[in-house]
Amino acid sequence: MIEIPADRLHALYAHARATFPAECCGYLAGPMLEVVRCTNAQATGANPLAPARGAETGFVIAGGELLAFARSFATDRPARVVYHSHTNGRAYFSELDQTLAAGPAYPVEHLVIGVTAAGVRECAQHAWSADARAYVEISRWSVEMLPLTP
Repeated sequence: MIEIPADRLHALYAHARATFPAECCGYLAGPMLEVVRCTNAQATGANPLAPARGAETGFVIAGGELLAFARSFATDRPARVVYHSHTNGRAYFSELDQTLAAGPAYPVEHLVIGVTAAGVRECAQHAWSADARAYVEISRWSVEMLPLTP
C-alpha cells in the first residue's frame, strides 16, 4: 500500500472542490508523490467506453496528459496513484472505473474522493488484487477522519 501524506491529500481534496460539479482527475508521481493535476476530457467525448457521460459523472485523461502519464513509467518519477472524484459524495471504485482501469494495465493504485457542493465527504484507496482479479479497497477515510485543512 502506498501511504499518501496528508499534504498530498489536501491538494487532492482542493482539486476535487475546485472542479466540482465536474469530476477531477490526475495522479501522484515519483517517490515524493508529486501531484499532477489533469484536465477531465470527459465532456469532449474522449472516453470511448462512456461517451454519453458528462464530466459530472465521468472522467478521462486524454491527449498530451495521457501521453505524459504513460511515459512516466520509463522515468525515475513514474505515476504511482491515479485519483479522481465522484460528485455524489461517495468514494467507491465503480464497475466502470474497474473497466477503464483494465486490470493491472499500469502499476498504480487508485484513489477516489467523494465530494459534494458542501465539500469532501470521504476518500478511498484501491489496489489491484490478483486473487480477486479486480481493484479492491485497501484504505478508507470518512469525513470525520479527513484532514480537510492544512
